[in-house]
Amino acid sequence: MRELVVNADDLGLSPGVNEGIARAHLEGIVTSASLMVRQPAAEAAAELARQLPDLGVGLHVDLAEWTPGPSGWTPLYAFVDDEDASAVAREVEQQLALFENLVGRSPDHLDSHQHAHRSEPLRSILGRVADELSVPLRFQSRFGYFGGFYGQARERRLLPHAISPRALRTAITELPDGATELCCHPAAQLDFRSSYGPERLQELETLCDPTVREAIAAGRLRLASFGGHRRRFHAGAETRPLMAEW
Repeated sequence: MRELVVNADDLGLSPGVNEGIARAHLEGIVTSASLMVRQPAAEAAAELARQLPDLGVGLHVDLAEWTPGPSGWTPLYAFVDDEDASAVAREVEQQLALFENLVGRSPDHLDSHQHAHRSEPLRSILGRVADELSVPLRFQSRFGYFGGFYGQARERRLLPHAISPRALRTAITELPDGATELCCHPAAQLDFRSSYGPERLQELETLCDPTVREAIAAGRLRLASFGGHRRRFHAGAETRPLMAEW
């Protein structure tokens, strides 16, 4: 049996992102989302999640966002010094508490904005939290990870073909056995600051394309969320990366 978790990052970033994720869940193939608790629409996102009981919700740990420019990578914002282990640990604890207050339960999975936990100190800190909660942590669980559904390469080179229905159907067809997370970033409006903007509108249309759901059915894939795997797929084993976004 092949299982696919289609996880939408950045829930809570803005009303337009919340709307896009909701539409991609109700009209498309999204089964799960990762909540940014420090962003302006986090409270509305938590209320939305309560109205969508089949949508899994995890914590998208948000330390900063970086964007390329003429003089190199610069931060759009930063909540904490991401090299200060003590400060990062406190921030993770605070974001986890905010999540539980907003959603009313602990997250069913963990990941981070712009994959910040691929580096220390966040990597080890989130690894410990994932073990304590018995939830999957992206890149450190038995879930495979597909990040190729992404409309930019490094230095913001545009890749619109990568987020087309054809590309998504191909990716679905080629997924290996076992459980895989496919990451996405849909939005219905561009009402936010981010280095990844118009591509989100295209992602939404692709995720709702009926031919994509047909490909899932033809491939005998079962759509799932992380919630049913809290014990089976908890942190502890490095994942098999299929395609990593930038």
